[in-house]
Amino acid sequence: MVLHPPPHQHEQFILKSALYSRLLVLSLTITWRILASPYDSSAPLNLPCLTANHTHTHTLPQSQTLLLPKLASALENGIVWDSVYFVRIAQCGGYEYEQTYAFLPLLPISISFLSRHRAVLAFSGYLICNVAFVFAALYLYRLSMIILKDPEIALRATILFCFNPASIFYSSIYSESLYALLSFAGLYYFVKGGNNLASLFFALSGCARSNGVLNAGYLCFQTMHRAYNAMFQQKRTALALGTVIAGALRSVFVFAPFVAFQAYGYYNMCKGRLPDELRPWCKARVPLLYNYIQSHYWGVGFLKYFQLKQLPNFLLASPVLSVALYSVVYYAKSRPENFFSLGFRTSIEEKSSGVVFLSDDFYRSKKAGNVDKSSVKAKENSNLTKRKKVTEGAVGEVHMAEPATRPGYFSACVLPFVLHLAFMAATAFFVMHVQVSANCVVELCCCLSC
Repeated sequence: MVLHPPPHQHEQFILKSALYSRLLVLSLTITWRILASPYDSSAPLNLPCLTANHTHTHTLPQSQTLLLPKLASALENGIVWDSVYFVRIAQCGGYEYEQTYAFLPLLPISISFLSRHRAVLAFSGYLICNVAFVFAALYLYRLSMIILKDPEIALRATILFCFNPASIFYSSIYSESLYALLSFAGLYYFVKGGNNLASLFFALSGCARSNGVLNAGYLCFQTMHRAYNAMFQQKRTALALGTVIAGALRSVFVFAPFVAFQAYGYYNMCKGRLPDELRPWCKARVPLLYNYIQSHYWGVGFLKYFQLKQLPNFLLASPVLSVALYSVVYYAKSRPENFFSLGFRTSIEEKSSGVVFLSDDFYRSKKAGNVDKSSVKAKENSNLTKRKKVTEGAVGEVHMAEPATRPGYFSACVLPFVLHLAFMAATAFFVMHVQVSANCVVELCCCLSC
């Protein structure tokens, strides 16, 4: 039986659902670890740190433990796959090997505050990641409410996020939960008009995962439309220039942490070494450590994963990629003029319905009579004529009038989210290990209530 709480109780229902989903995932994880041997056998590996002043932090003395010995052992046995790298970085206080620079520093820093003992780090990691997921679900609901303008659809999208197929990643010591929280929070404040706060969350998301820098695209999209409106609709060149400068500074701010981390890796791995000791990427014109690591150690690159032996992984990723493709195509067919013009052919009246396109300056100038009313009126008449043609057309074409039934999904403000989804789905299919598309694409799919 599906419960439908009243709208004013949705947030409380979401917090409970997110919490119950984490308890369910953790229970299933513990159960299967008891019933079956783990595929990844790296959990017992715990080599001494290369840095001398951290060699004493590897073993947790029983006399000093904050956890029961059996619980501590169980927590350490859960340090597998990417968790090994995150815990190792936190435990040793830095990056020891070249391949570890593929794992950005926000999660290791976050879990290292209590202690650098391995069991405590694992406990901190599980706690932080699961709490971050719960608040990520809450921000997703709030964001969906603004974008979709429908409490039931927003609730459904959030519940899908809580119980999505990639849910295990959000309860492991992985960076997905922190990234989701920071991205959803940034997008929420972005659509609320708080660009400075949104930029801060976007920058922090880039400290958790490399694709966090893509969130700068929302700022660029908004800047592009605001500058266009200021230049050609309001005829205010100074405002257009100021808009471009402000947008550029915010975008640079979002990119800054990731770029600084690449510079940090270059300094540690390349500076002070003899020419014959330099790694190939150190000699490149643009020495990008992250790209080299992904290609050299993980085989990530354009069409590199297109191998016959990877067919099962493509089949594994096919459901979420199919949903993403359907969502993008459905929006493009329903709003072709808006989609293919990147929103520039959207009416000013529709753009003014949200801050994704235009700022408060537009509303003030509109009241002052600075907007070209004749152009707006002509656009409205054009849209009215199109609606009449659709209504009077053949039965097979009536589906074009569907935006009236779901204005939130078909609104112009959804466009940057659709473009983001299309880019991530294409990247996951052609460039990345395709099976990770489950946790890369599912967030945006839920946001659009696919």
